[in-house]
Amino acid sequence: MRRYGKNPDEDDIRVRPNPKGNRPRTHTRPKHEDAQEGMVLTVDRGRLTCLVDGRTVMAMKARELGRKAAVVGDQVSLVGDLSGDKDTLARIVRIGRRTSVLRRTADDDDPYERVVVANADQLAIVTALADPEPRPRMIDRCLVAAYDGGLSPLLVLTKSDLASPDELLEAYTPLGVPYVVTSREELENGDAAEGVRALLDGKVTAFVGHSGVGKTTLVNALVAKDRRRTTGVVNAVTGRGRHTTTSALALPLGDDRGWVVDTPGVRSFGLHHVDPSRVINAFPDLQPGAENCPRGCTHDSRETECALDAWVAEGHADPARLDSLRRLLATRERREGD
Repeated sequence: MRRYGKNPDEDDIRVRPNPKGNRPRTHTRPKHEDAQEGMVLTVDRGRLTCLVDGRTVMAMKARELGRKAAVVGDQVSLVGDLSGDKDTLARIVRIGRRTSVLRRTADDDDPYERVVVANADQLAIVTALADPEPRPRMIDRCLVAAYDGGLSPLLVLTKSDLASPDELLEAYTPLGVPYVVTSREELENGDAAEGVRALLDGKVTAFVGHSGVGKTTLVNALVAKDRRRTTGVVNAVTGRGRHTTTSALALPLGDDRGWVVDTPGVRSFGLHHVDPSRVINAFPDLQPGAENCPRGCTHDSRETECALDAWVAEGHADPARLDSLRRLLATRERREGD
């Protein structure tokens, strides 16, 4: 092995050639002032389908964005071939500021959060009243995720011909969540769409629900036929449906009436990422009372110094509202199946 002294000259140094050229690296990112604006419609294995000036364009994320990922609903800036022709590929060079984010983790002990949808106005939580049975814990978790991410919740109850919605609605009336009830017949003939459409007009609405509740069937009834997804069947014995949606997809309602985002059916909705202190933002009637709580108060019923109890006792808010807040906060510490 050749050894060099303390003061080697240029003859002693072997310089490895640079096959990529000798252009110095720079941290200055290009401005891309000619970039056009678009919206991400779906993401599939690193390829993003975007809507740009009425055209669907296939794109990939530019390297300079680093690990920052674009998701369905993101407003992005694109350069390159924006024709939308077959076998063309554009680049996403900027991701706009998000006004809301729906996030979830695989489980409560999973620190890795997944952004499902960006910039949605509301979250439609689709739940069957029977076949499969409703899962109130799942509804609660979706509500927490909506409040935490800046989305307004909407409760969509399906299959009312199989069971009454009264008991379930009684539990959520204090929350003031808007709702719509549909039947299996209405889902099949498309009449359910009319009752839901009025609540979606002009908004971007993400649909979430576990498999078999009729979520994708309802979404298909809301959009044009050429935009629809295939749907699965529900097992008559177990009440479980086959997953038919593998990635989130934004679909137009038509005539600039808004967008619906069909998301994959979920078996669990982890809330590891949620800061419990932000959940109270969805309770404006309780927020003033929380200002007198001690620092770090969780607003749990076991908190002896929580000021919300006195606030409600003085008549500033309905006791049912405080019960609902504490029930939602408890979902952060309790698994969905408990």
